[in-house]
Formats: sequence, structure tokens, C-alpha cells
Amino acid sequence: MNRLSDKIIVALDVPTLKETEKLLQKLQGVVSYYKVGFELFTAHGWKAVELVKKYNAKVFLDLKLHDIPNTAARTAKVICEHEVDMFNVHALGGGDMMKAVRKSVDEYSGKKPVVIAVTLLTSHDEKTVKTEIGIQNEVLDAVIALAKLTQESGLAGVVCSPEEISAIRKSLGQDFILVTPGIRPQGSQKGDQKRTLTPQEALKAGSSYLVIGRPITAAPSPKEAALSILSSLRN
Repeated sequence: MNRLSDKIIVALDVPTLKETEKLLQKLQGVVSYYKVGFELFTAHGWKAVELVKKYNAKVFLDLKLHDIPNTAARTAKVICEHEVDMFNVHALGGGDMMKAVRKSVDEYSGKKPVVIAVTLLTSHDEKTVKTEIGIQNEVLDAVIALAKLTQESGLAGVVCSPEEISAIRKSLGQDFILVTPGIRPQGSQKGDQKRTLTPQEALKAGSSYLVIGRPITAAPSPKEAALSILSSLRN
């Protein structure tokens, strides 16, 4: 599988294993990385993860751990035992929590997953951040501060809005992993994502992985949609 196809993580935001397997079958040989998030994991737990692995694909477990350090660390150990390839925490959980998770993963004797942190959700805009969450910094400044805290805490990267890729890349270097949701191919609907870019724009800005859901999974032909996106990335 070529390098560009490895950069796409398809979001399996569906409620059943049957729908999940249909997508895995349709995208087999085109996509090799999938995100298992709250909806699917809450409905089916580790069966969903095992189903993705059955198709020899990688798993990004998107549960956004956010708890006291001890609880987060113990949960990280459980996640390690199921051999996912990547999982995330909330940077807003703080440095102590992220360091505890890092320590738990480091102490695990088996396959170690990549651990990243969510900065601010891509559904949050300037108004939401300031009036509801209470962060008075500009969104970009808040994201960079959280990304720096993540790096200082020993985690490998962050989930961030496409609009923040360039600034984070400039501040934190080329080795810091940037996983980017809010990706919308030209002409597609934004949905509940308020800060978006096209796949080409995000990749050019320096994204490591593009998380793409509905533009692929809700398309009449998920395979053709994924191939079209890959084709656009080569141009």
C-alpha cells in the first residue's frame, strides 16, 4: 500500500458490527487504518477493535481519556493489552494525567501504541471556547499551549483542527504527530465540523494523518470516494 493511503484514517462512526464489516469489506485494499470511536465502542466494545484487526488493518481508538491520573493510567494499560495502534487522551486532563498515561504505556511489555492528545474539539469555535469553556486565549494560542504541554508530557502528538496544523508544526517540529479530523473534500458538507480543510490543504500544511468519516462512509461507493480522495492527494 502506498504512502498516501497510509495517511488516511477512516472514521467508523456507525452503530453496528454489520455496518462496520460492510465498510471494511468495501475499503479492503484501499484503506489500512480505521478509527473506532465512542458510538461503535460503546455498542460493541473490543469486538469492534477485533473486527478491524481481522481485516489486517490498524486501529486508532478514539476514546479521549480524561480522568484523574491513576484512573487514566490504569485504563491505558487495559488499552495496551488489546494491541491497538494508537489511542488518545484529552490534553485538558493536564500534564500529570498525560505523564501517568505515558508511564503506563512505557511499562507495558508488549506492543506499545502511539499515544496522542486532543487539544480542542473541531466542533468548537472562538465563541464556544471563550463563553462556554472559559478559555480566554484565542483558539490558536490555546491549541498551541495544549500541544506544547502534550509534547512536554511525553506523548507523540495531538489531534488538531486542520487550521492549526501549520502553527503547531512550526512550534513543535516535524516529528510531532498531527492527526487531523475536520477533513472535507471539495464540495462536501461541513456537518458539525466548524474548522475544516480539504485533504490536499491539510496534507500540504503538514498533517500526519487525515481522519475522514462521512465523505467516505456515507458515499454511494465508499471505495470510489476513498480512491477519489487519494487521487486528489497525488495532484
